[in-house]
Amino acid sequence: MSPFPANRPVADLFCSSCNDQFELKSQKKPFGAKVADGAYGAKIERLKSATNPNLILLHYEVESRTVRNVSVVPKHFFVPDVIEIRKALAPTARKAGWIGSNILLSRIPEAGRIPIVRDGTALPREQVLEQWRHTAFLRQQSGEARGWLVEVMWAVEAIGRPEFTLDDVYAYETRLHEIYPSNNNVRPKIRQQLQVLRDNGFLDFVGRGRYRLAGRG
Repeated sequence: MSPFPANRPVADLFCSSCNDQFELKSQKKPFGAKVADGAYGAKIERLKSATNPNLILLHYEVESRTVRNVSVVPKHFFVPDVIEIRKALAPTARKAGWIGSNILLSRIPEAGRIPIVRDGTALPREQVLEQWRHTAFLRQQSGEARGWLVEVMWAVEAIGRPEFTLDDVYAYETRLHEIYPSNNNVRPKIRQQLQVLRDNGFLDFVGRGRYRLAGRG
């Protein structure tokens, strides 16, 4: 990968082989539920564009001058739904009225945070690529359709078991309705998303309203 010129909004690196772009966030402490980011308006506009970037999260250690952890969020997970608006800066601030944003990492499913380096050790290349390919079908989805799939994936992972029932996913109905308040048919929408996830190999249908995360059986 090569760096973009300085001060390019929401883009730090690009790959000349695949033409993908990357935003890099680095810090000396492990990443938590959210990470502060730049101007909200520019961020949303960029993530809605045809060239929205992937996100790289790099955690380093100052004392040893080493990289401890690196993970990548593929651009099909790095979408406007995971961006939170911050309060405008006070009139007394140097950049009065400026509105920043936060990236809500807690809204990104585990499947959308692919580790590359863990505890100072680089993971096998094929393992990383397989995890990337596992959710690449989301790139074919657009807008709200992708958002629904990501949110249902998050709910499935939050259940905390490799095998689960349809009722387990229905337990997140209220949360999904809060995210998509204009949809009054959340349960049929959930069933639709589970079918898409099954058809694309993310889930296996066990039978009688039971599903399993693919590869966990």
